[in-house]
Amino acid sequence: MADKQFYKNLRPFKGTLIDLLDSETYFVDVPNTWYVVVVDILNSTNAINNGNHHQVNLTATGAIISVLNTLRKAKGGNEIPYFFGGDGATFIVPSPLLRKTISVLDNYSVHIKSKIDLVLRVGEIPVSHLIAKNIQLKIAKHRLTEKLSIPVVLGNGLKVAEDMIKSSFKEKETTSFDETLLNLEGMECRWDQILPDQQQTKVVCLLLDATSEDNQRIVYKDVLAQMDKEFGNFENRQPIKSNNLKLDPNPTKVWEEMKIKLTSTSWIYFFKSWLKTNFGRIYLNLTSSGKQYLNQIEQLSHTFMLDGMINTVFTAEQHNIDRFIKFLDGMEKENKLIYGIHVTHASVMSCYVLDRKTSHSHFVDGTEGGYTSAAKMFKNKKKALSV
Repeated sequence: MADKQFYKNLRPFKGTLIDLLDSETYFVDVPNTWYVVVVDILNSTNAINNGNHHQVNLTATGAIISVLNTLRKAKGGNEIPYFFGGDGATFIVPSPLLRKTISVLDNYSVHIKSKIDLVLRVGEIPVSHLIAKNIQLKIAKHRLTEKLSIPVVLGNGLKVAEDMIKSSFKEKETTSFDETLLNLEGMECRWDQILPDQQQTKVVCLLLDATSEDNQRIVYKDVLAQMDKEFGNFENRQPIKSNNLKLDPNPTKVWEEMKIKLTSTSWIYFFKSWLKTNFGRIYLNLTSSGKQYLNQIEQLSHTFMLDGMINTVFTAEQHNIDRFIKFLDGMEKENKLIYGIHVTHASVMSCYVLDRKTSHSHFVDGTEGGYTSAAKMFKNKKKALSV
């Protein structure tokens, strides 16, 4: 039982991310009885190129919601680390929760294939398998904001597990669907594109990988220090600001949400959700609880992830971005890192809302492909190096 509660029992580090990376002592090994679970959209780049970025983001968010809702209803107050990747998600789960997690995700993949014709790759790798190959998987819990604590991982464990699962994936021809296993309660995606505060400010999606597993901590610390220098601290460069959040009354958005969230079309759900979105603007702007919810969204938005790589969405002005790219190019030439970057005009957000007062999470990406566009650049660079 202690092993099952491993992540829940980790104390959040309350300093800055740079302070956290200052010492290896803040990180501990993930237990060898745990598993890495990956869900990933096959050919997500093609889906985005075909104008389905919204579906891709919502599908990735739905995978996280499916697992978290399952754990929420299980006994024991389970807490697991998870990571949103724009076109997929990664979880680290204890062995007693593995089969349930995989069953839920396999079932979700059947649902997604049926509803929007996207193929999800789902698989698991034992942490013990990674350890046997001398691949590191160390974790800390970091209080990113006053209301949000996130897992921070050092080592190549998650990347290797993801590559293994993707490379060995074979699509199943026929799989049965169990409606009772589908639980997407709390899924919402009704925000308009979120523009930065200033007109000249851009939204940046960055993927960055240290070339040496042993040097990750130092490289990432240097990169984050440069980001603070160029763009200000984490709070200053946050793309989600309460004064820029506007609900999108477009019925198409509600329809797309319904297609993924429900097993069949419900006109009652559609009209109810559309009315909520329209009247929600009044609630958010004119009531104290609505304003409180908007302020909490800033604190509960996932805009930074370190899962062995840095994945982050932030705002910056173009001249600062240009200087930062020169810095990254210099580190890349020294063979310290590889990066992919995508600069766009706005961010997008999908949400998991169980209770607007206390329990909600928000997953952020950039427009025009976001993380997936940055990943395309990143993969092309890696491919060129391997030739």
